[in-house]
Amino acid sequence: MDYISIWMVIGFLLASYSVIANDSVQTLGTSIASNQTVNKLIMWGAASAVLLFAIWYGWFTYGGDISYGRLNKIPFQEIQWYHALAPAVLLVLTRVGVPVSTSFLVLSGFASTFVLEKMLMKSIMGYAVAAVSAYSIWFIISKLLDETNPVKEEHRKYWVVGQWITTGFLWWTWLSHDMANIAVFLPREVPLEMMFAISIIFVAGLYWMFRENGGRIQNVVLEKHNTRYVRSATLIDLFYFVILWFFKELNDIPMSTTWVFIGLLTGRELAIASFTQKRKFKSVFPLVGRDFFKMMIGLAASVGIVVVIHSM
Repeated sequence: MDYISIWMVIGFLLASYSVIANDSVQTLGTSIASNQTVNKLIMWGAASAVLLFAIWYGWFTYGGDISYGRLNKIPFQEIQWYHALAPAVLLVLTRVGVPVSTSFLVLSGFASTFVLEKMLMKSIMGYAVAAVSAYSIWFIISKLLDETNPVKEEHRKYWVVGQWITTGFLWWTWLSHDMANIAVFLPREVPLEMMFAISIIFVAGLYWMFRENGGRIQNVVLEKHNTRYVRSATLIDLFYFVILWFFKELNDIPMSTTWVFIGLLTGRELAIASFTQKRKFKSVFPLVGRDFFKMMIGLAASVGIVVVIHSM
């Protein structure tokens, strides 16, 4: 494997942790928040099983391409230091708790402006669809049940099982989409021996993420209404999975799953504030605005990286 360079290794290692850690808030975040009493080793084992299935299934199905064909329009190129800059910036933002679009931040150094434009348009549409859908869905939910009321003990086990199932499907759907943000540093046909090394690195990084209980990025979920409750977490995971799956199947253009998740939370918070007395608009808008501002930070960083690369 003489094609492996030091910048490929550095970029891949930085992306492996930072991409999963930053985006974990939208996939595993609700599960971590609502399962504080569950042994983290059990959760790590379950998440690792889904992760390994996802990457190996993609490897077998797509002829060695673990990105599930998401990089069809972004050919492999020799990794330079400025390519590794993006996941380094992402790592810093993740450690300080800023959720950003890993797709824009990482892929901006590789994709053409045409592809980036397509990614931006798809992400904007994803944010809008998620926000409107969540607003409509939680309008109906707010009429049917009060999420703040405790789940009846005889029903709790069904919600717990449902949450683990929805989280598993959501985690797999996200992996089959955003794995491109990591695989972009790798050959499009990953050799077998490299797959074993990748598997070990991914599982180890996931262990560290669970050991930190999601890290500071987890606050994005914890500050939202009732996300610590298993019923609310299940509903969020279910509808996010459906929306994300729709956009994943729409075409092979990568998009910002973070924007979709923030859009979902935005629509949900606005619906709860509109149709219940549990939260006022004056407390919702600062949360929504702060999340949107963080999204723009990531977009600005992506543009900055593109400018740096094109000026080289």
